[in-house]
Amino acid sequence: MPLLAPPYVVFDRAQWAALRGGTSLALSEIDLPALAGVNDPATLADVVELILPLVRLVDLHIAAARSLSAMVEGAFVGQPRATVPYVIAVAGSVAVGKSTFARLLQAVLARGEQHPRVDLVATDGFLYPTETLQANGLMERKGFPESYDLRKMLAFLEGVKAGTPDLRVPIYSHESYDVLPGRYQSVDRPDILIFEGLNVLQTANSSAAVASDFFDFTIYLDADSATIEKWYIDRFLKLQRTVFQRKTSYFHNYRELTPEAASDLARDIWRRINLPNLTDNIEPTKRRARVVMRKGENHRIEEVWLRQT
Repeated sequence: MPLLAPPYVVFDRAQWAALRGGTSLALSEIDLPALAGVNDPATLADVVELILPLVRLVDLHIAAARSLSAMVEGAFVGQPRATVPYVIAVAGSVAVGKSTFARLLQAVLARGEQHPRVDLVATDGFLYPTETLQANGLMERKGFPESYDLRKMLAFLEGVKAGTPDLRVPIYSHESYDVLPGRYQSVDRPDILIFEGLNVLQTANSSAAVASDFFDFTIYLDADSATIEKWYIDRFLKLQRTVFQRKTSYFHNYRELTPEAASDLARDIWRRINLPNLTDNIEPTKRRARVVMRKGENHRIEEVWLRQT
């Protein structure tokens, strides 16, 4: 039996996998390399044991939300309207595996008959351009809440929920470490939108709207901070041997560091920037998530926490 840890029911991996029900597997081994991240593997076991039960749960929530919407708009308002996109948020630390997880979730959801159009948007596109961050002394606060154009992000989410066609999201390049001028991702009334980012569950100390006002379902990827630090350093070393070697990389000047020097630099960046952001801004939002998926040291999700309220 799953454990009770109010307000959560806590499942181990096997218990969670058993909740898959009749949800079918629509991916194969050949689909996985394109979905995996840097130093973040994706396996069919993850899809079967973790993503499929989650998709079943999401489908139940979508059906309930649309049934309630139909009753309110039809029976009460008397004016049914088009189905609005269902928005799923995925939050968690730098290097915890959000992007890989979100891509796997998108791939499985998009193969469902009820919602064939599933878009994935990362909050990176709403970061202020490097020029703006530098002018305001925020380069070492990149990823902190104040480094995002919150007004633009909220306008996008409001447009999604309003059914606005052909919304545009700026495209961010991890290679150039900047928003690409004049480059956009088009979002045109999908059945489901997955919105992935560090601080998506953040609240505000005012009456202003926050991103989570527009979310229907929320997921937090979790792991011990010491474990995430190791993943961050491992990823940095892999990027230093690959992407950083390109002249177009913002971090090209790190290309010739020794492994020891690169490890020391990555550790310093983590402890000076990413760990404070995790501790002060990201981790405190964990208990706002409907589902918390907790990883062990080998990137394997070992526990799933399902909020009861």
